[in-house]
Amino acid sequence: MTINLGGLEIYYEKTGEGGFPLVMLHGNGEDGTIFEPLARKLSRHFTVYTIDSRNHGRSGCGELSYEAMAGDVILFIRELNLPRPYVVGFSDGAIIALLAELARPGLFPRMALAGANLRPSDFREEIFRGFERAYSQNGDPLLGLMLTEPDIDPFDLGKIDAPVFVIGAENDMFIPETFTTITDALPKARLTFMYGHDHGSYIVGSDLLYRPLLDFFIV
Repeated sequence: MTINLGGLEIYYEKTGEGGFPLVMLHGNGEDGTIFEPLARKLSRHFTVYTIDSRNHGRSGCGELSYEAMAGDVILFIRELNLPRPYVVGFSDGAIIALLAELARPGLFPRMALAGANLRPSDFREEIFRGFERAYSQNGDPLLGLMLTEPDIDPFDLGKIDAPVFVIGAENDMFIPETFTTITDALPKARLTFMYGHDHGSYIVGSDLLYRPLLDFFIV
């Protein structure tokens, strides 16, 4: 399905009926299909909305920034009249969820943030340098986005009152301190590390987080 948000067509899929709404936001260069196994299982309990971010998947193209994508999510929730949905954000999707909540406090009553970062300096140095080399060769704007954004002050995270489930991987592309910084800055956060996994192996095309997310969301 598509929805027009401020002149931009945003593609999304809806799975499940009658359960509490749950929005799922994918990472850089991906689309909502990365969540298929997880969304399928979560739809037993929730009405799940997987969104293709602007400039990704089957959505239209427009200004490329995390702020713009967060604005799309805010509009999406308003236009579909979703009553304070839960959110699962992975990588860029976690950044987008944070920015949307900071822009509209209380938007999400519970948030699960997997593989998030606050600044480009959170990348492991070898990963960042690799992205720089790739960007110099292909000029991919999605790579450029990760090299220059986001810029989230940990102090601002203290304004988020929602319970937050922070997830990082043992072999993530971000330095481990990234996840402890995010968790410590959020008033109601807990952190889980996925040992033996890299940045996306526990969530992309996987339902490994099904039980932990269910335990977090259903209280």
